[in-house]
Amino acid sequence: MLAKAVPEVPDPDGKGGPYAYEPKWDGFRCIVARDGDEVELGSRGEKPLTRYFPEVVEAVRRLLPERIVVDVELVVRAGERGAQRLDWEALAQRIHPAESRIKRLAKETPAEIVAFDLLAIDGESLLDTPFRERRARLEKELAHLAAGDPVHLTRITTDVTEARQWFETFEGAGLDGVVAKPLDAVYQPGKRAMLKIKHHRTADVVVYGYRVHKSGEGVGSLLVAVYGEAPEGWQGLDPDAPEGLALIPVGGIVSLPDTMRRALVTELEPLTTRDEAGDLVKMGGAPSRFSAAGKDSSFVPLRPDLVVEVAFDQLEGHRFRHAVSLVRWRPDREPRSCRIDQIDRASAYDLGQVLVTG
Repeated sequence: MLAKAVPEVPDPDGKGGPYAYEPKWDGFRCIVARDGDEVELGSRGEKPLTRYFPEVVEAVRRLLPERIVVDVELVVRAGERGAQRLDWEALAQRIHPAESRIKRLAKETPAEIVAFDLLAIDGESLLDTPFRERRARLEKELAHLAAGDPVHLTRITTDVTEARQWFETFEGAGLDGVVAKPLDAVYQPGKRAMLKIKHHRTADVVVYGYRVHKSGEGVGSLLVAVYGEAPEGWQGLDPDAPEGLALIPVGGIVSLPDTMRRALVTELEPLTTRDEAGDLVKMGGAPSRFSAAGKDSSFVPLRPDLVVEVAFDQLEGHRFRHAVSLVRWRPDREPRSCRIDQIDRASAYDLGQVLVTG
């Protein structure tokens, strides 16, 4: 079951209600199915995740009922106790083909699951059962969980004031909003029957390159960066940057209209470099976490003269957590005025406090 984006947390008895509210976890959405020792982890896109998370499989066998299907979020946490947050980068790196790396990361960055819906138990389907009853059954089945277990029951409230407080404070622990669920609704696979309220911010960033569209024509994505304190040993993307500053990649703009993809090739041409044969100079790059394994990650570097305003949800370290979207071009901005310390960040909040169900 999916969620429809809305601009604000709805009133509990508004259209489609009454609602209950949950924190919106930012990990891998997953359906966990257990039948005895047999465990399957299936992603929203129906991609099998089981082999990548052996520690989660073990936790499911140890902590969940023998015959159960539950809707969860796979997450990885980082930081010292009392100052923890979700670590999207570490989670994304868990999808790796090498068995040796899978085993190593399962120990170094173990994943956990946060359960929020019960779809079946002991062979009984609950898809046609109202959410309020599914939640009550889920609480009963997971009542034995203890603090420190890698399986969690998500928090829930019917108090809209508390939900709006969660929206503001939990972001600092790496969560990305709130979900509103109709209490009387049945589970509707593939339908946007829930509501999601996510954080949205904007920032001015510098375009430093682009990747060619998979069709071979037009711009597939724009690569963006900001100026910040140069990490040790990092040369940056602007060799003429003032001393102590570097142009540091922060993400990419993927969703572009087809007409813009084609037009940008011409518009960006004056900022490119060509070799003696007249061919565009390209640079190799780290594979994008949004790209399939083995996909060409080379890009066309651009002179860092253009500034664009983008919409984003969170800046995590030196990277936007997800792909950003283009808002508008900013010809009025000087590229070197686009600084990482000017980008709005959420105030820190301990993830451990979010995981306490109370």
